[in-house]
Amino acid sequence: MAAEQAQTVRRRRVFYIPGYDPIHPRRYRELYRKESAAQAEISGYDIRIAPRRGAARYGWGLEAEINGAEVEAEVEVLVWSDIVRNSMSNSIPATYWQLARTAWTYIASGTLRRLMWLRKGPVIAALYPVGMLIFQLLIALLLAWAAATICVAVLAWIGLAPLAGYALALPVFVYALRWFRVKDNKLFAYYLMHDYAYSAQHGGANPPELEARMSEFTDIIANALTDEGDEVLVVGHSSGAHLAVSILADLMRAGRLPANGPALSFLSLGQVVPMVSFLPKADRLRADLHYLSQCEQIAWVDVTAPGDGCAFALCDPVAVSGVAPETGQKGPLILSAAFTKTLKPETWAKLRWRFFRLHFQYLCAFDNPGDYDYFQITAGPLTLGARYKGRKPSQSRIDVAASRYTSMAA
Repeated sequence: MAAEQAQTVRRRRVFYIPGYDPIHPRRYRELYRKESAAQAEISGYDIRIAPRRGAARYGWGLEAEINGAEVEAEVEVLVWSDIVRNSMSNSIPATYWQLARTAWTYIASGTLRRLMWLRKGPVIAALYPVGMLIFQLLIALLLAWAAATICVAVLAWIGLAPLAGYALALPVFVYALRWFRVKDNKLFAYYLMHDYAYSAQHGGANPPELEARMSEFTDIIANALTDEGDEVLVVGHSSGAHLAVSILADLMRAGRLPANGPALSFLSLGQVVPMVSFLPKADRLRADLHYLSQCEQIAWVDVTAPGDGCAFALCDPVAVSGVAPETGQKGPLILSAAFTKTLKPETWAKLRWRFFRLHFQYLCAFDNPGDYDYFQITAGPLTLGARYKGRKPSQSRIDVAASRYTSMAA
């Protein structure tokens, strides 16, 4: 499809907004370098990482030759990992307090039940840290009880005061919980708990420090739209997708899209918008979804896959949030990355139970990419709108309003 259209892009700016991730953004450069090389070999084009031209913020340059067209691009990661790190408590008791508050927010508001109407996968992913942390607590209690019981028996057998054996329970309990905390780089229970707690702490409203950073991102993108170039592409992955929705809505409302500037495009990947938009105080996000869905000046494509258990696959984030306009909805175009078709059976068999790895597959190489190719979108000769012009949405998309809360900020 793409090869049949004329080149519309020779220079592009790409802004990548990550999800809730505390890791330095260099990981995204290395991921892009590795996976773009793999996709180029599979698909028969050329793409190279190049030095970025004198920018202080984190990013990299690209030079590509795809379908006979040469394209230059600059990719910039809009960093909020410092906010993520500051929100992640190192205290075990504080994390269990977050568990209680977050569970209450989602259950008492009825949000959890309504989310399950859409997709059980991301709800199970949300319940995983709750179940895992409770399991760890029970194991720690069991080990403490066993250690104390054995110690009491030994002390009684040698004729010492047996009750002193119960003093062993507390250090065993604490050690067990700390051991689990150290192993969280494999279990991800604490990480995911912090993630969901951050979204839920204000009932779906953005914390002040995040709003301030989003305002900075809006200015960065607006400035890029005044530069020479053919396209400004904003990519929002996971929870970065709903940040991008609000950032772009702010930009459009303020009239900061130049009449003769670059095309503005928005690619949302693996979105988890309903986890926030269904919450009682997410008025700002719901209003932004409603507004952005009617903007003709921006091409918005939403890509998910049923095989990604961490995303609300094929759910129209505007419609399911109950804020779709009665007429005139322009976006998003809902597409499936269809992992079972775009990955070879052996690749799918290797990845299907690696849930967190699959959540990043949108940024990786595909064995049979079809019309979704992240690297052609970010470094190829077509704007997002031109690439998907005339494309029909996935027949399996979910567009039924499911949120209990549909109020929008004025």
